[in-house]
Amino acid sequence: MKVNLPIVLILLIGLLFFSYNLKSEERTKVEMTTNYGTMVFELYNETPLHRDNFIKLINDKAYDSLLFHRVIEHFMIQGGDPDSRNAQSGKVLGEGDLEYSIAAEFRADLFHRKGALSTAREETLDRVSSAMQFFVVQGKVFNDSLLDVAESRINNMLARHYVLNLPENALLWKALKKAEEDEKRYNILNDSINALTEKFTDFEAYKIPLAHREVYKTIGGTPHLDQNYTVFGQVIEGLDVIDSIAKVKTDKWNRPIVDVRLLSVRLK
Repeated sequence: MKVNLPIVLILLIGLLFFSYNLKSEERTKVEMTTNYGTMVFELYNETPLHRDNFIKLINDKAYDSLLFHRVIEHFMIQGGDPDSRNAQSGKVLGEGDLEYSIAAEFRADLFHRKGALSTAREETLDRVSSAMQFFVVQGKVFNDSLLDVAESRINNMLARHYVLNLPENALLWKALKKAEEDEKRYNILNDSINALTEKFTDFEAYKIPLAHREVYKTIGGTPHLDQNYTVFGQVIEGLDVIDSIAKVKTDKWNRPIVDVRLLSVRLK
């Protein structure tokens, strides 16, 4: 039988290209073992800075023996504070971190559905992520009315971000940061920023996509965080572990009364 070599070569090249793409799209899997069970995550290739940083910290065993130090039922479970490793019972946690941050990687297709792995952050002008602290979404199921409210909250946060980045508000931002230890002055300055935010419309308002709405109306999540916190992974096994942790009793600072510990975090 006569073989058409050009066609064979084209098919072989196509097969190699397809195989390469499959390999390049493979997602890193992470196994997170807690004293309430084990969760398996996939890390998104679409957020390479967060993915690579998380992998480095896992390889350094930076998360082993830390706590889920902030737990709010129907919202999320948060961990990764390095100060939590040997923290005494009742100690207020949440301020610990490393000496660097990760640039924001907001993606329109990555959102805070149940099981989303996202990064904690403080308010900054560039919305950078914490190097270590993360949270896993539990959330709740929404209807369209509640999603409309969440959409308004998203746009309020976006408006605030743009307002704070206006050159004419640079001194106001510096004053706000300087007043963080003075609650009364901080509240006065924050009220001024909120007043400016309410009137600010010079940006493209965000609309929750219909596909995301359907997920929020069935599986659930925390939609008001979308486009303001970087989602970089998703639970693919162990969603029930999130529910178990979210039910624990907490103190007024949302720290569990009985420690919820990250026994180990490793690559699968």
